[in-house]
Amino acid sequence: MPELFSDPLFVIVAVVAVIITGISKGGFGGIALLAVPLMSLVISPIQAAGIMLPIMIPMDFLSIWVYRKRWDGRNLAILIPAATLGITIGGLTARWVNEDIVRLIVGIIAVVFTLHRWRGLRQLAKSTASVKATERRPPHKILGWFWGTCAGFTSFLAHAGSPPYQVYMIPQNLSKEVYTGTSVMFFAAANAIKLIPYGMLGQLSVTNLAVSLWLIPLVPIGVFLGVWINRKLREDIFFSIVLTAIFIVGLKLIWDGIFNVFG
Repeated sequence: MPELFSDPLFVIVAVVAVIITGISKGGFGGIALLAVPLMSLVISPIQAAGIMLPIMIPMDFLSIWVYRKRWDGRNLAILIPAATLGITIGGLTARWVNEDIVRLIVGIIAVVFTLHRWRGLRQLAKSTASVKATERRPPHKILGWFWGTCAGFTSFLAHAGSPPYQVYMIPQNLSKEVYTGTSVMFFAAANAIKLIPYGMLGQLSVTNLAVSLWLIPLVPIGVFLGVWINRKLREDIFFSIVLTAIFIVGLKLIWDGIFNVFG
């Protein structure tokens, strides 16, 4: 058994982080952001990211199978190449980038986005008869490349790609199933691509892989719990939970960034 499992606090935090990530992969994309910050309470963020990536891969396989027929190809055609660029930039600059600055930026994006989106939802609720308020917006190539690159970059550093991704995707007003399926496909592709630079930078060490292997049995529990919750909720409640999760995580990332940079 890996040495880290001798610490009861690490075991508790790691189990919660994996379950939360599984629930996220099953339909609640925003809350996966909590995993690395949670594990960073007891180990370094770099090691936490290295442990979580091999766990995310089997989660991705399960989620792809569940949502294999419900995703938007036009968005993925824009976002996946953009994320590849962002991950490449992250890999090339990893030795010089301050992770806490990235946390701070991602946190600000998350909080500002959710506040803006909540305002939009309130306006929508006041004008439910408006067709324009509910019609789907088509994918935008320039915005997709910008936010997709940001998502790839922040995902590489701390598995924190959700806020930039959400900024681009949620305003399109996709159905809950298609939105979730597209998220699953996008982050599965991003995680597969990240294996290359993570391996080159030594984040997939024997120690980290051993910890990941012990935690992998929790994967199906979290994923199918997320799928079950997703299918039981109405779309308005679903997106409210996603936005609330992003907001809370954004505050957490801002706190960590400010405390570590200026504390």
